[in-house]
Amino acid sequence: MQEKYIDETKQGEAFAVAERPDNSKKLFLESYGCQMNFSDSEIVASILNEQGYNTTANVEEADLILLNTCSIREKAEQTVRMRLSQFKNLKKEKPTLTVGVLGCMAERLKTKFLEEEQLVDLVVGPDAYRDLPNLLKETDDGRDAINVILSKEETYADINPVRLGGNGVTAFVTITRGCDNMCTFCVVPFTRGRERSRDPHSIIEECKNLWDGGYKEITLLGQNVDSYLWYGGGPKKDFKNATEMQQLTAVKFSQLLDMVATAVPKMRIRFSTSNPHEMTEEVFRMIAKHDNICKYVHLPVQSGSDRILQLMNRQHTRQEYLDLIRKGKEIVPEISFSQDMIIGFCTETEEDHQLTMSLMREVEYDYGYMFSYSERPGTPAHKKMEDDIPADIKQRRLAEVIALQGELSRKRMQGYVGRNHEVLIEGTSRKNESQWKGRNSQNAVCVFEKLEGQKLGDIVTVFVYDNTQGTLLGTTVA
Repeated sequence: MQEKYIDETKQGEAFAVAERPDNSKKLFLESYGCQMNFSDSEIVASILNEQGYNTTANVEEADLILLNTCSIREKAEQTVRMRLSQFKNLKKEKPTLTVGVLGCMAERLKTKFLEEEQLVDLVVGPDAYRDLPNLLKETDDGRDAINVILSKEETYADINPVRLGGNGVTAFVTITRGCDNMCTFCVVPFTRGRERSRDPHSIIEECKNLWDGGYKEITLLGQNVDSYLWYGGGPKKDFKNATEMQQLTAVKFSQLLDMVATAVPKMRIRFSTSNPHEMTEEVFRMIAKHDNICKYVHLPVQSGSDRILQLMNRQHTRQEYLDLIRKGKEIVPEISFSQDMIIGFCTETEEDHQLTMSLMREVEYDYGYMFSYSERPGTPAHKKMEDDIPADIKQRRLAEVIALQGELSRKRMQGYVGRNHEVLIEGTSRKNESQWKGRNSQNAVCVFEKLEGQKLGDIVTVFVYDNTQGTLLGTTVA
């Protein structure tokens, strides 16, 4: 999947996988928002699988409905509220049905969710999923249940996720949780807590298990993977002082990449999301070193204006970002980049907007995720800044940015034409059942005719003969 953010209007349904024959209850689980939410849902399914729940894609047969929610934009929350309203009649027909909200929206609204939404029996934050069995006992006794306590240590490293509704070929592996960056527009530090890194040995073990289970590609996940840092002696709280910490071997993200790529040398490896002020040359050098690390980096910038970047507390300047892009292209000539862009942030002028456009032209992104600024309650920007850009100006600027990215995407896709690419078969094309779809190392989607003997999970050589704005058209090289 090319999207960093899953379409918020699309329901992420959990399919009945890893069923236990003795389980008698049914869980219907939907995920909204980023890849981290979908990964978290697999942890939730694993915990509840031990409590007698098998997942189902049929909401009408569910004993428990859980929505794993997103708060990054207002639209995401509106989508969840609309979805909850659809369960009214179902809950009337089935009084024993329990409905719960998980994730970032649960963390942001806390008890207000129980007060505002009569349909909700259960509210659970991202760090409290281990408490689900106890919370469900409370709902069984007729009480509303809530746990939104954030943790400085929880990584769920010991839980083997149940892979939900996937293709059996690609999987997410979470390496960090939380975020310490405190961008002024972002609600994540308040809904997912402080940043912490997962034990690298548990990460490698999960990756090996995925390979043994037939998976061919993993994406290492975190709000900011580049800040990954793990000390060999245990959690940071176990050290008496900083000197004692530094005396032990620390594993940085570039080293983790090296470890994973070496441990599963035939597994394709991607990672998301990177942060410009913490990404290093060593990461690019690891991409160049290992053939199985894909030549693609999602590198959010948010604005091309230094003034706006400072207001956003982004910790990098325009020039520092461009220098990082240049260094990446020098070390990995075939690398591709994608972006996140917020349009119409507080006080944004036409000059700021044009600086964003010029940065996009200079970088030449393969694709991007562009949104008009949405004020999020509780963030520093909401508390201290005025959302003063009129909606019509936001929409006009956003349309210009999207149109420019369309031009850049077509140009980048055209650059892949006339060449052979190694493509992982991830499924059947949605538009043509006689074609496969997959991605090359640069994360560009490619469709090509199915040939006898090919199967899901194969990595095949494809000659690309044409392209659209977002898709490569190819044929298998015999």
